Amino acid sequence: MDTFEESEFCFPHLHNTSCQRPQRPLSETVLIYILLSVISFLTVTLNLLVIISITHFKQLHTPTNFLLLSLAVADFVVGLVMPFQILITEGCWILGDVLCTLVCILEYITTSASVGTIMLISIDRYVAICYPLHYSTKIAVREVTIGNCLCWAFSALYNGVIMNDNLTHPGKYNSCFGECVVVISYHAGIADIILTFICPVTVIVVLYARVFVVAVSQAHAMRSHIATVTLSETVPAKKSELKAAKTLGVVVIVFLTCLSPYFCSSLVSQETLFSVTSVPVENWLFYLNSCLNPLIYAFCYPWFRKSIKVILTCQIFKTDSSQVNVL
Repeated sequence: MDTFEESEFCFPHLHNTSCQRPQRPLSETVLIYILLSVISFLTVTLNLLVIISITHFKQLHTPTNFLLLSLAVADFVVGLVMPFQILITEGCWILGDVLCTLVCILEYITTSASVGTIMLISIDRYVAICYPLHYSTKIAVREVTIGNCLCWAFSALYNGVIMNDNLTHPGKYNSCFGECVVVISYHAGIADIILTFICPVTVIVVLYARVFVVAVSQAHAMRSHIATVTLSETVPAKKSELKAAKTLGVVVIVFLTCLSPYFCSSLVSQETLFSVTSVPVENWLFYLNSCLNPLIYAFCYPWFRKSIKVILTCQIFKTDSSQVNVL
């Protein structure tokens, strides 16, 4: 009887203040652990391969790829955070209030940075497809690097401000020991939805709608062997740029599909509350997106497959391996 009662609490020696441990069938717990462990491992490994590929091989040092690098870093961080979620799948947070707050704010920062990076990718494709003659002068590695840094800096500063109360008073909103809850005020939550979802998504959808229209027009023009296209440019975009636009379009669609439930659930709630111990389905859908992105690259980008081969065969440690042709 004592054993049963103790198993009900996260901290048996604190019966009066400890959270109760959710009771789940052993088979369900094992299945959840295996599934989330696999997702976490694949997310970290695949995104690490993307990061190594783009940073190591000089042929891949392009503006578009540096945007993918920023997205891969965000996804990699998400993969590193997943084990913390796995540890508390049984419903008890045992790592303390400070780490709880840090894990939550790290997730908020990576989410904001991911949305910002996707918006930058949309801008990059818009200029490349709609204004191909000016692409090399308007968008270069330097500009993209500055854009990435500003995106991450803004995400860190912005989320630090809206979560200041949680940072200064870790565990303030916990109702019992073993719980990990971060609360943002209703007005801050609405501002967060507008700034990190509604506005960026509007920009992304509008730009990609324009890219789609122009890409279709140019495809028809090339099939008809027309030398000039009546658009804002007289020279159509390169075939490689069109292919990149299609691939990144898939990334954007998958991204929006996975993140929309995450933000919509926050929008309809009375307050923006993130409970690590509850781990809602929309959170794991967001985590799954971080695993899907590199899989999309593997199917659509030959350079990623070639890079993986060079990395896994340890040829990356050879002299001048950064000059290897992976395109």
